[in-house]
Amino acid sequence: MFAPLRYAAFRYLAAGRLVNMLGNGVAPIALAFAVLDLTGSVRDLGLVVGARSLMNVLFVLFGGVVADRLPRRVVLVGSNLLGALTQAAVAALVLTGTASIPLLLALSAANGIVSALAQPASAAATPQTVPPELIQPANAIIRLGMNTGMIGGAALGGVLVAVVGPGWGLGIDALTFAVAAVAFTGLRVAAPGAGRTGTSIVADLREGWTEFTARTWVWVVVLGFMILNAALAGGLNVLGPAVADATIGRGAWGVVLAAETAGMVVGGLIALRIRVRRLLLLGVACMFAESLLLLGLALAPTVVVLVTAGVAAGIAVEQFAVAWETSIAQHIPADRLARVYSYDMLGSFVAIPLGQVAVGPVAAAIGNRDTLLILAALMVFSVLGMLTSRDVRRLQAGAAARATGTAPADPVDREPDPGDAAAPAEPPVRA
Repeated sequence: MFAPLRYAAFRYLAAGRLVNMLGNGVAPIALAFAVLDLTGSVRDLGLVVGARSLMNVLFVLFGGVVADRLPRRVVLVGSNLLGALTQAAVAALVLTGTASIPLLLALSAANGIVSALAQPASAAATPQTVPPELIQPANAIIRLGMNTGMIGGAALGGVLVAVVGPGWGLGIDALTFAVAAVAFTGLRVAAPGAGRTGTSIVADLREGWTEFTARTWVWVVVLGFMILNAALAGGLNVLGPAVADATIGRGAWGVVLAAETAGMVVGGLIALRIRVRRLLLLGVACMFAESLLLLGLALAPTVVVLVTAGVAAGIAVEQFAVAWETSIAQHIPADRLARVYSYDMLGSFVAIPLGQVAVGPVAAAIGNRDTLLILAALMVFSVLGMLTSRDVRRLQAGAAARATGTAPADPVDREPDPGDAAAPAEPPVRA
């Protein structure tokens, strides 16, 4: 199960992504309550988080092209350093009492651009660090590390916000960006298409689009997650803190988010061992459980109910995450993988800003409870829509359908030579 850890490049990758997700656990809680403390407006919170998501959507395709041209180590180190700068600026504004909604909007947008540059490179790098037969356990281990980081981050975020204020939480997030950049300096893997010349960005995007649309199961799942992610982002990131403020409290909300991530850790351990032929079918079907958190917020916003729903949702979501990452890595050519991921991210994220911005006015008109119930129903219908596709139901897991080319040939624990272009060199991905 843990054979991927025998490869040094994979360990650098896993460490960087774990630290990234530690910060990702702190940041949403800290930012949400920083905005609520500043204006008390759910609408303002939706605008701030929506600005980041919008820039992420607008620039993610460019990030895919960059990741298939430049060494992924360069992309990851540079983007994390820029992320550290943007979050440090937000923390300084909050701590000094000089924050304003326009400033937070601008910095959130800048952070969204940085994230868009990092995400395709991060997602596409894993298959380069291990042999093809280890892709599924490698994805499961990456997810385990990321979710462990999220547990600590969410719990820490709740404590920091409750005890010393949201500004310090944002400062910790900036620090994790910097630490992750240091970890990623150990990756020395060039993208399969690095050094490619004679093609324009438009031609590269067209080639990626051809790969993306050639497989029905890919675009059907992405379309389903366009709806599901918009509903989840609006319900969990915008209405969730507002409901928590009025019911269970800020510290307990951090515990709820940590509980979901704890469920993901358990789900990751399950995914390490599970062997089914129709892995994607299992993963998509498990996504029904993601609606439980929104239903809990709407119908019974207590710590017991929300923690239980969070754990169940986390276990289920992890089955999809590993199934999706494995299916993509096994069926998409390596030199086009980052661009396919960028289209995946564009489709999956494009409606998130709409969900985040629109949920405030809708909740003001019909109430938080009814809004959360509508969002939960949208999530259920999106999963049903994905399952109507025969290609989604019948896709089989198996040996990789592509040549990785740059994966290490042996598990020798060694440091790659910096000048070896073929040596193996991938949070939230900063999501």
